[in-house]
Amino acid sequence: MSRVAIIAVVLFSSCSAFSADPPNFLLLMGDDHGWDEVGYNGHPHLKTPVLDEMAASGLRLDRFYAAHPSCSPTRTSFLTGRHPNRVGTYAPGWTIRPDEITIADILSQAGYYTSHIGKWHLGPVKEGSPTNPGAMGFDEWFSHDNFFELDPVMSRNGGAPEMVKGESSEILIAETIDFIGRARKGGKPFGAVVWFGSPHEPYSGLEQDLTLYDDLPEEYEEIEVKLTSNETGEQVSRPLRAVLRERYAEITAMDRSIGMLREFLEKEGLKENTLIFYCGDNGVPPSGVAAMSLRGQKATMYEGGIRVPGVIEWPARIPKPMTSSVNAVTSDLLPTVCDLVGQPFPNRPLDGMSLVPLIDGKVKLRENPIYFWAYDIGSLRKRKPEPMFASDELIGTTPLVKKLKGKYIRSFENYVQPEISENDYTGARAVVDNQYKLVVGEAGEEEKSLFDLRSDPGETTNLIDEKPEVAEALGKELRYWQESVMRSVSGEE
Repeated sequence: MSRVAIIAVVLFSSCSAFSADPPNFLLLMGDDHGWDEVGYNGHPHLKTPVLDEMAASGLRLDRFYAAHPSCSPTRTSFLTGRHPNRVGTYAPGWTIRPDEITIADILSQAGYYTSHIGKWHLGPVKEGSPTNPGAMGFDEWFSHDNFFELDPVMSRNGGAPEMVKGESSEILIAETIDFIGRARKGGKPFGAVVWFGSPHEPYSGLEQDLTLYDDLPEEYEEIEVKLTSNETGEQVSRPLRAVLRERYAEITAMDRSIGMLREFLEKEGLKENTLIFYCGDNGVPPSGVAAMSLRGQKATMYEGGIRVPGVIEWPARIPKPMTSSVNAVTSDLLPTVCDLVGQPFPNRPLDGMSLVPLIDGKVKLRENPIYFWAYDIGSLRKRKPEPMFASDELIGTTPLVKKLKGKYIRSFENYVQPEISENDYTGARAVVDNQYKLVVGEAGEEEKSLFDLRSDPGETTNLIDEKPEVAEALGKELRYWQESVMRSVSGEE
């Protein structure tokens, strides 16, 4: 049975009636762009006028989360509506699985023309890869296996990598505009997933953007951070002040590029009924930490690792500014798209919910908690699991600046899940309900912390001894959810 036929089988009854004038979708995501790093969240240095304007005119999601504190896993959740552990996308460089149903599949079923543009990081983008964007439902793609900087080397529809001169965010938006033209020529609504390479390290920027940050505080000069050298691809130590100048330049360039896209939509009469979504994929990495109001950073279960900017602009459905404090997560995107285009939810466990009631101002609290879990991949590897793909299918082609395992390309992995043991339930994890957050295993093996996020968003006060009954209840819910996840990754549901 073909993948398309399988997808048809595993869909069930529709969520809502199909609109006579369906919206277009532009689903954007930055790379390592944390919650604090936008002007509208009060950052003291960053200039993000476009995202600030979108947050002021559209739906500002003040409690938006990445489903995982690192890259590839969050991307799987974005596409599938499922926690990445259900798919075995346990860590950066782990693939999605070919039998997953993606946003591209949903949009295609609804008659849309679709494209993936930018960073993929869910398997090689080359032709023949079982997990390239085309294999996962996109009609076309202009993509990179991993991250990229100025003058990126991209693959179009799986072809040989080619360098494109220019600032990478501007290049992706130019490609997005061209894609929209192709979709309109074909008479179809469009849906593009655009994943920027910025602001992932190593950093680089245009002079016009770098000069905006010449006056960063002198005290940053005394702090040394480690990151990749643009010259050698190896780790180096540099003063934080110089590093932040480059990082912030990338964020500003990305912001400006989103503005170019919005201006195009306005000019072409497409802005009113085009849903633009933007978020980050995880928190700020160690090389970019400064002026942080949240605890933790990328790869941690604290808010600084998983809470990210989130904003939706859609004038036809969001005519007035809205700010929401309802918890939302990247896993919500697929159910939301299903709801908006009248397509059924996939007949499999989902971890997200439709945000349509939130968009319509009808929701004040989230019905179910959001769960987070960094699976212990070391424990899995010790069992020597069976690889899911042939080794040649996992080797990338688009070159990186960063040297990884002696190579300037990214290779991937995924495995057939072995028999489940108690060790499979370890690893840092968390559960967030409408008030409290339980964190397990972040500060030490199985150590627990409980925070009241409404009164203590910075997670400064551990309430584990004061409210043991709350921690116990959340812990039971977390374990019950983990068991469901392990059934999914083992192919049982």
